[in-house]
Amino acid sequence: MKSSAAVLSPILRSDTQGRMLASLLLDPEVELTLTELARRANVAVPTILRDVDRLVAGEYLRDRRIGRSRLIRANTSHPLFAPLRQIIMYGYGPAVVLTKLLADVSYIDAAYIYGSWAERSSGKSGHDPEDIDVLVIGHADQSEVYALARKASQLIGKEVNINQIAPERWASADDGFITTVRSRPLVPLTAHDR
Repeated sequence: MKSSAAVLSPILRSDTQGRMLASLLLDPEVELTLTELARRANVAVPTILRDVDRLVAGEYLRDRRIGRSRLIRANTSHPLFAPLRQIIMYGYGPAVVLTKLLADVSYIDAAYIYGSWAERSSGKSGHDPEDIDVLVIGHADQSEVYALARKASQLIGKEVNINQIAPERWASADDGFITTVRSRPLVPLTAHDR
């Protein structure tokens, strides 16, 4: 994937850098190999290597070696960890947080962020998204989905609106809502959709 300018967090050098930092700063206990980090950022290892090296040299990230593997993690003791994490949460957090929360919910076939946040994430300019619109396809327990929306809203700091539909409706070509949603940018939130 080509590295483009960061639209939701334009102070970052690129969306690749934002996705990479999101993988590490939004889950600071995680330690990832360069290959895992590149996969999560949706790029090849050489694409992220310069950013990793710069951020390790600046002590924003820490690294260690186990055999031939280089493991990277967030440096939570860096004085700018909290503000940088907040910037990353703002621009990249919704996809990371929602993917993680949805992984624990049964009977979900697929899930996507749609609407203004998905459009900004895809590079389309416009107003700052006021909320996060999520489409869940499947037969998950409705109360579990609403509880997830409340928790995600607290973690992200923006209202998360979840619209759950049946797989049959998602497959329908005659549904105006589905046609509109499919014609605009979607950010996949389930592992098999990425």
